[in-house]
Amino acid sequence: MNVRDIGLVPYRQAWQLQEELRTRRIAGEIGDQFLLVEHPPVYTLGKRDCDKDLLVPREMVAREGIEVVKTNRGGRVTYHGPGQMAGYFICSLDEQGISVPEFVRRVEELVIQVLADVGIDGERDPEYPGVWVGRDKIAAIGLNFSHRVSQHGFALNVSPNLDHYRFIIPCGITDRGVTSMEKILGRVVPMAMVKERVMAHVHKLFGLVRCPVGRGEGETAVRI
Repeated sequence: MNVRDIGLVPYRQAWQLQEELRTRRIAGEIGDQFLLVEHPPVYTLGKRDCDKDLLVPREMVAREGIEVVKTNRGGRVTYHGPGQMAGYFICSLDEQGISVPEFVRRVEELVIQVLADVGIDGERDPEYPGVWVGRDKIAAIGLNFSHRVSQHGFALNVSPNLDHYRFIIPCGITDRGVTSMEKILGRVVPMAMVKERVMAHVHKLFGLVRCPVGRGEGETAVRI
């Protein structure tokens, strides 16, 4: 798997890069790709009708310097911003030799292992995808699959501005909260260290299988 750290990139630009890479992956021109990225503040809306999960007019959101983007991933609304580590997968399910549910669980496992490295007990919730610490979500997961090649991935809260979540119902869940590694540990968590741990676990969980590339039809969205 080719891992690339592309730094702080506007959401639309990173999405366009994913589209280009997925087209090439489906065509068999490149192998599996993994992108590490941070975004300027942005609310992204999934394929569902989730405008009501924005709690204030878009004009107010714009005054806060937060963009709003409708995407093709599954799920509802979530937040991305500096201090949040997003990881995007352009991966062939056939080459990985796994199903969509297994892929989602492997992404969750990646985040859980990264958190364990710094002493945080992340866990799955049978009702909601993502990774949780108690009743607070620390990492959202949203994916899209076309021709059995993935797009999008996870967003891990390292040290983002959690106040930016006040304008939305994160992931459409009204009775849960959000948290970050910094909030739980009570100290600064170096982003460089988190990136290093993410890359180590990506290679362990996604970089071992090498099989012929498939070209299955159809598109699937997985909610966050």
